[in-house]
Amino acid sequence: MRILAVALMLFLAGCETLQPGPAPMDAIIAEAVVASRAPLAEQQATLARAQKAFGSGAPADRLRLATLLASLPPPLRDDARAAALLESISDAGAPGLGRFAALLAAQVAERRRLLHELDKLRAEAERAGRERALSDKERDKREDALKQQLEALRAIERGILEREEKLRRRTK
Repeated sequence: MRILAVALMLFLAGCETLQPGPAPMDAIIAEAVVASRAPLAEQQATLARAQKAFGSGAPADRLRLATLLASLPPPLRDDARAAALLESISDAGAPGLGRFAALLAAQVAERRRLLHELDKLRAEAERAGRERALSDKERDKREDALKQQLEALRAIERGILEREEKLRRRTK
């Protein structure tokens, strides 16, 4: 009986050690969430730690750095670098890190596309604003020229009326 109890305890202790800790992907996501809500100084420190760990070359460290670069707010966000880091580990068919890297790469690519479109729209709006200002300026010039012509015609009309009035006075 005693041997059975010891064997049962060893079995349960073995099960305890075999239980996996949080998956690397869960830890990466949790770190990104915490960092995105932290003050700037903590965000910079987290990013520095991830860059230091990236030196190991492990895919999880690459994904960790890319996730932080993609999820932190500007000025720490660097979508171009995140996309470059994700390129080698993105695999939608691979479970875990590869699939998450593919999802993150797609989101980064979409955000970069939207930012590019936004830049194009801003440039177009700026160009349209310049054109509108130029056409307004030209319209104002035409309006001023027409006002001057109208004033000149009124002056001519006044001159004619004054001459007619003088002629009537003389003829009386």
